[in-house]
Amino acid sequence: MRFLRSALVSFLVLAAKVLAKSSSGDAVLVLLDPSLDRANYSIFFSGLEKRGYNLTFRAPKDASPAISEYDVPNYSHVILFTPDTKTYASDITPQSLVGLLSESTNLLIALSPKQTPLTSLATEFSLILPPPGTPLLSHYPKRPEPANIIPVSVPESPILTPSTPPVWFSGIPHALGNNPHLVPVLRAPEESFAADSTDDSGADAIVDASEKGGEGLWAGSQMGLVTGFQTMKNSRVVFAGGVELFSDEYARKELPSGLPSGNAQFARDVTAWAFKETLTLRIDRTEHHRVNETAAPEMYTVNDQIVYTAYISAYDRKTSSWKPYSGIADMQLEFTMLDPHVRTALPPVAGEPGKYEVQFRAPDRHGVFKFVVGWRRTGYSFLHTTTTVPVVPLRHDQYPRFLSAAWPYYAGAISTSVGFFLFAALWLSGDVKGEKKNLKGAKSE
Repeated sequence: MRFLRSALVSFLVLAAKVLAKSSSGDAVLVLLDPSLDRANYSIFFSGLEKRGYNLTFRAPKDASPAISEYDVPNYSHVILFTPDTKTYASDITPQSLVGLLSESTNLLIALSPKQTPLTSLATEFSLILPPPGTPLLSHYPKRPEPANIIPVSVPESPILTPSTPPVWFSGIPHALGNNPHLVPVLRAPEESFAADSTDDSGADAIVDASEKGGEGLWAGSQMGLVTGFQTMKNSRVVFAGGVELFSDEYARKELPSGLPSGNAQFARDVTAWAFKETLTLRIDRTEHHRVNETAAPEMYTVNDQIVYTAYISAYDRKTSSWKPYSGIADMQLEFTMLDPHVRTALPPVAGEPGKYEVQFRAPDRHGVFKFVVGWRRTGYSFLHTTTTVPVVPLRHDQYPRFLSAAWPYYAGAISTSVGFFLFAALWLSGDVKGEKKNLKGAKSE
């Protein structure tokens, strides 16, 4: 019975992914702190529902609905809006959330100025948080709002819609480690800083830290406000410095310039990336064969001319389908045996969407080789595939009978043979009779 139930859960999860608006499924679990009113985030949640997501709400300390059963996630995405929660149900731990990522479940996490279990989770992803109770402050531009409510300009990014207006932010910043899987989305303004009070009592400390340039410096655009992380399995997690970023108040709040804020659009773009609607690529299949052939051989011979082809598609959220994608101009193919023996560009084929092809010569060395395609760019799905093939030396009957480089040796051998035969012929055809007469004359004397 337990096996049948597990199989049913797996089937339902797979069916949800097949019919999904997102490339990884539409089921979303929302962990909402009891101190937060769902109505204050109606624009954000209703926007997700209009895009086809099925939202399930749960308090952080509730045991049901279960986030996973029999090690199979019940949801494709999890949103944690729990800024004041310090204790969770047994199935919500930093370790279990990392385990969800390994099962291709995506996360959207709002951090808190307080010390919570999510604080330790953020450090696992190379995010360095300031001490508790140190929100981001900025006195520029001049505005009636407090210093901890800041309009932040939205940068140009493939994740975000171009020309998005500035967004209102209130929360904590974080410093970024040197992990290459980090995806910066929104950075702090240059004139902002983190402090434990909203007045200027800590200004001297900020100045001293900036002069020393030490680790205690929490100021400027080096700090992140919203940062993503993409795992090797292409699951995604986004850390936001404050839950108010997604609130209706900030979505409706006008900027100091009088224009509407970009919070609603920014939230749509961030969730579209986190839930793998955008910048999601995959390798459908690969092919390889000799020139003027179509089938892949069991083995290649040294110096063979090889054709390698890869077919790549991108997820189209408008049609909820995968379509051929030819927008990669810097992909490379490696033919490796421990080290790359051949590294060449793998360009798209003109007139054939989604097809990338290259022809190259196999190295003059036999062994077990791999076709390796590895493409990693910030924000995009990682593309990686390997195919193992053997490369063998020529058979005894495949070597050429005459080599142009050996003609001096051929000429030397032939000239030696001809000289020997001429010498032998002259020796054998010498004057033997004259020698006999000389011998007879010597005897008569």
